[in-house]
Amino acid sequence: MRIPAMARRQSREQNANGILLWALGSWLLVSISLTAQRGGGPPAAGGPAHPAIGNREAIAEGEKLYNETCTSCHGKDGTGGELGPPVASQNRRYLRRTDNELFDTIKNGITGTQMPPYAGQFTDDQIWRITAYIRGLRGTAIDTPAAGNAANGESIFWGKGTCGSCHMVKGKGGILGPDLSNLGGTRKVQNIFDALTQEQHKIAADGGTHDVTLLPMTTYQPVRVTTAEGKIIDGVLKNEDSFSLQVLGRSDLNLYRFKRAAVKVFYDPNSLMPHDWDKRLNATEFQDLMAFLTRLYVPPPPPPPARGGGGVG
Repeated sequence: MRIPAMARRQSREQNANGILLWALGSWLLVSISLTAQRGGGPPAAGGPAHPAIGNREAIAEGEKLYNETCTSCHGKDGTGGELGPPVASQNRRYLRRTDNELFDTIKNGITGTQMPPYAGQFTDDQIWRITAYIRGLRGTAIDTPAAGNAANGESIFWGKGTCGSCHMVKGKGGILGPDLSNLGGTRKVQNIFDALTQEQHKIAADGGTHDVTLLPMTTYQPVRVTTAEGKIIDGVLKNEDSFSLQVLGRSDLNLYRFKRAAVKVFYDPNSLMPHDWDKRLNATEFQDLMAFLTRLYVPPPPPPPARGGGGVG
């Protein structure tokens, strides 16, 4: 069977295009590999962070430099200004997220925008300090943990503070209150401080320090259940619907199931969590407890392997 000339010509063109794409792909892979060998681009994921990141002194210096230079455009605490977008506002998603990307933005600016380069005004060390400060604004407590003796704070948590009677940390402790294993990875330092010292406190969402959201107490709700026989059970509400409820008993940690029509339920407006730890503990003990709590962190799991058995070596 003879193949028409036009079909043969199209086939030759497709083969040529395929060879060209293969060659281009090979060139890109070689270029990327050479760039990595020459030190171009950000370090590999999981590489060591710059010493300024998470360093309290560096962050404080970065805040000073930021306030002197950046607030006119990006606002105090990174909440946005008249000329520039917020760099740490609530629920904002950022194109440049890593430490190296932030550093590059400050040092080299962004072409085609009002963001100028600051390489001539600041040293690299100063730019890293500003980066550390912005990282702290965007991040959680683990990025800027509180000062203090964390080991002593841990002893207070399990001992004098009796926090472990209600809270669990990495599989150890009580179940009446929230699991705190990743507290430093989900809350800011100020949020943790407020939770320990204020009955009505606000939780900052994933962004700046001023835009906050007051979360309703929909979990760990204290209740008092009175049965038809007059038995009273104090506990924490675990589940409920129009017909039933489940309560975790405070004294025995038993899970009780009730038909709503058969019991009387009192919803206690007061939290089981004390909010005067700054008075129950002396100043040093409280600071050490903060140091421990702000360092509680569970790193995210590694990303799944690429399809086809992993990435290109």
